Amino acid sequence: MKIVIVGGVAGGMSAATRARRLDVDAEIVVLEKSGHVSYANCGLPYYVGGVIEEESALFLQTPESLHIRFRLDVRVSTEVLEIDAFRKVVKVLDLKTRLESQISFDKLILSPGATPIVPAIKGAERAFTLRTVEDVERIVQQVNVNPRNAVVIGGGYIGVEIAENLTNRGISTALVELSSQLLAPLDEEMASLVAEEMLRNGVSLFFGHAVTEITEDFVTLDNDEVIPADLVILAIGVRSDINLAVRGGLTIGERGGIQVDEFNRSSDPDIYAVGDVAEKKDALDGNASLVPLANIANRHGRVAADHIFGLKVRPVATIGTSIVKVFSLTIAATGWNEHRMRAQGRQFGVIHTHPSSHAGYYPGAESMALKLIFDSTTGAILGAQGVGHSGVDKRIDVIATAMRGGITAPELADLELAYAPPFGSAKDPVNMLGYVAENRLSGLAPVILWSELEEFGGRGFELVDVRSAKEYSEGHIPGSINIPIDELRERIGEVRSNEVIVICHVGVRGHSASLLLNGLGFNSFNLDGGYLTWLHSPAAMDAILV
Repeated sequence: MKIVIVGGVAGGMSAATRARRLDVDAEIVVLEKSGHVSYANCGLPYYVGGVIEEESALFLQTPESLHIRFRLDVRVSTEVLEIDAFRKVVKVLDLKTRLESQISFDKLILSPGATPIVPAIKGAERAFTLRTVEDVERIVQQVNVNPRNAVVIGGGYIGVEIAENLTNRGISTALVELSSQLLAPLDEEMASLVAEEMLRNGVSLFFGHAVTEITEDFVTLDNDEVIPADLVILAIGVRSDINLAVRGGLTIGERGGIQVDEFNRSSDPDIYAVGDVAEKKDALDGNASLVPLANIANRHGRVAADHIFGLKVRPVATIGTSIVKVFSLTIAATGWNEHRMRAQGRQFGVIHTHPSSHAGYYPGAESMALKLIFDSTTGAILGAQGVGHSGVDKRIDVIATAMRGGITAPELADLELAYAPPFGSAKDPVNMLGYVAENRLSGLAPVILWSELEEFGGRGFELVDVRSAKEYSEGHIPGSINIPIDELRERIGEVRSNEVIVICHVGVRGHSASLLLNGLGFNSFNLDGGYLTWLHSPAAMDAILV
């Protein structure tokens, strides 16, 4: 058996090492266009920021170490030019000697990854992309000459990470994003928390604008605004590197990646595709998706190797779980967001909570924002988002595991999670999401979302804020009246309308007050997530940015 693998990072190297473990005699050749294999792409921004001090720390293996341990034939600086599927050979170019040759294969695994998107901007050649070790070396070289200003174009994961790390190097940094928010996997009220964190740390944000020109000293936006820029980073996104597959006649899917089956086989049964270049199956609707994440690439590589050697393979769809650090915040998400649910016309419910990372009476507890999206009929979990300082990763991981296991939103209340005051609460934030979901699905707790507030107000609903007078004086939703929950029974005559929206800080007191009002004959709705969720809605965020 001779296996040729194109691409020597996550998916490709996972396939190579798994194949070796399954067959000690197979001939395994890995061809990598760049000068390095098996390196940590996700660590590149932190090398720019100096958090990772030594470049060598990025390298998990080298061609030499892979040969010693696994007897892999790893060839760097080697570009695959063509695939001849009929003859089962690939044409390759040695980028150092410029010599071409052919390599035969029994099975071919394509793992070339994805390439950064470079838009047709005047002067785009002056900007840097961040995808490979060579990319990061060029950026670090520029950072080391102490630029005063930097502009990052794109507000996705790489964009916010590199903006943070440039700021940490003392470089005045601006970020330009064409859409109205950072981090597309988040919904806008969650993404606003990230924007606030970046603003607090000195990053200038420009939403809703495109860059029209890049010069040596500045970038120009489509509104003619000029931003100083000694250094420009393009972080708009990536697209699957399908050039080789197209030339080889392989089928390209609807999302622009190589179409594969549940075993990661392409349209040619002897050619597999793994990682960022391959389309995945979305777990929620079964459609093709592109999810450029390292853990999925590693899983793909193992699946391909297992199938080649006849092992039983479990088909696995993706839910797209991801996480990123932005200054002191942790941001994590899994599944679909509300924006995508609405675009697909799906029926769903939403829960916002603001729990503490561990028991509030134990020192060091920090607040987080959690959002759960679930099927409003079946209770199936459809997605979740979390933003906070500690404990966010744990909660999103639990929810992602629950989604994979088919646990419904109300059943989150049944999970027995580790508890001691330094680590959690007797009712963990995940359990609380389950309790709230149970209330919602039972019809016990009618709510409205922050996005529905204006509509309900226009229908004559009165806004009753049941927080303390002090809390109300420190900030409240315009048009609301203040009746603290402990005084609500005695002051019920002050509620002028039978149609009421109840507001508290995070929704807990509002839940009790709403049930009380409904018991007294009112038609009352609790504002999901309370004042704190509304405070980070687009309307409030506009005021912050101004």
